[in-house]
Amino acid sequence: MPRKLPMLALALFTASSFAVAQTSNKDFFTRYFVAKRRHNPTPSTNPPTTTPPTTTDPAPSGPSDTDPAPTTPTTPAPAPTTPTTPDPAPTTPTTPAPAPTAPQLACNAMSLGVGANLNGFLPFEANNPWRQNIANAPVDGNSNGYIGFLGGSHLRANFGAGQYNGSTIGIPYTVVGGSPFTTINYNLYGDESDPGPMPISTDTPVEGYPNPGDGDRHTLVLDRDNCWLYELGVAVPQGDGTWQANVGSVWDLLNQNARPFRWTSTDAAGLPVFPGLVRYDEVAAGHIDHAIRVTLQRSRQAFVPPATHWAPNNSDPNAAPMGMRMRLKANFDISSYGPQAKVILTALKNYGMIMADNGSNMFMIGAPDDRWNNDDLNSLKQVPASAFEVIQMPVVYTQSNVPTGPAPTITSLTADKTTVGSGQAVTLTWAANNASYYVVSPEIGAVRGTSAVVHPTKTTTYTVYATNQFDRSTQTITINVQ
Repeated sequence: MPRKLPMLALALFTASSFAVAQTSNKDFFTRYFVAKRRHNPTPSTNPPTTTPPTTTDPAPSGPSDTDPAPTTPTTPAPAPTTPTTPDPAPTTPTTPAPAPTAPQLACNAMSLGVGANLNGFLPFEANNPWRQNIANAPVDGNSNGYIGFLGGSHLRANFGAGQYNGSTIGIPYTVVGGSPFTTINYNLYGDESDPGPMPISTDTPVEGYPNPGDGDRHTLVLDRDNCWLYELGVAVPQGDGTWQANVGSVWDLLNQNARPFRWTSTDAAGLPVFPGLVRYDEVAAGHIDHAIRVTLQRSRQAFVPPATHWAPNNSDPNAAPMGMRMRLKANFDISSYGPQAKVILTALKNYGMIMADNGSNMFMIGAPDDRWNNDDLNSLKQVPASAFEVIQMPVVYTQSNVPTGPAPTITSLTADKTTVGSGQAVTLTWAANNASYYVVSPEIGAVRGTSAVVHPTKTTTYTVYATNQFDRSTQTITINVQ
């Protein structure tokens, strides 16, 4: 059953238990938050664990006229921890010359800490949509319709330096290594979430820190050791070291795993958040080599890969499908912009931006950092929606044509020992068909390959979750501890 993720939404979805509100500051940016109604479903529970994983695998009815007036943040933020309707039939696209892509580096190139420098590391494989240079991609036949629907909107940088109302501006991320893994309990979209454990600690920054409030509360962690990305939405740390969240997902940073069509994620489009963030380290390096995450106010019941989910609030055929990609026109003059804005605008010509969630029109999201020049970022509001074009969408999925297929089949799950002493190593091995990725819970988390080593300290039932682009399958095994 498709779900409507209420993150950054501007409309009230009847299927959601959240109401949406808006505040805007005075000169620089507008922040959207989700005000939670009185609703407290019983969370699903995974057994708590703080053991790090060890595996045998390799390491509305019309367009918006204008955006709200942006405003200037005030008090500087504390420095982060150092270190740091049916769709028209698609036309056959012409084949552009292969565009250069940035080289892939190993995960261990990343520094550790909040807002850490990735030192050139890019998530996902070189041919992943997030990393595709689309400077020469053909324009969609309805580009004028889609762009015209945005009315008089202008580009916005919904991130920056300092704080607004005691909260940092943007979505933070943390790179960890050797961190203990903890239990994640879901209270809303658990059936479309990846189970824990995850390497998220009680001091992991939440969106809006140090005062995250009741908003989207994105929490993003990159595990440098195992090269996985963990994302939670509406995440709240609990007193026992566990976390509660509305939704969560894991992403293979080496080769993006396929999550099921029509599943949500921490973004309404079913996409990962982190790969589309604008980060200070890449702007300082002089280039952004990936598409940028953007919100639009209205979307229809459709999505375009790599998106997998819709959250419609409009039925106009010119409303965007989730995953729609826009590119700054090549002839748009960026010579008068400051250095940070110029890097971002160049990326918008080469990689574009992907519509990932409902929100204010043309709001790009980035990570907070006190080294941002807010005046420079604020100049981006001079760029009108009319300076963009929509690149061709070879396929648009609607209710009538979403792909279907079989869930993975787990054909076996064995252990080299089923009765052990406390803390003794046990190797779990499984076989499965048609799986994109695996999660072992409790204790391990996301893994590559088909085995993992666990160290139960009490009799424990382990579950292997096998997921592909259509569904998920599970199988369990119990290890008795004497």
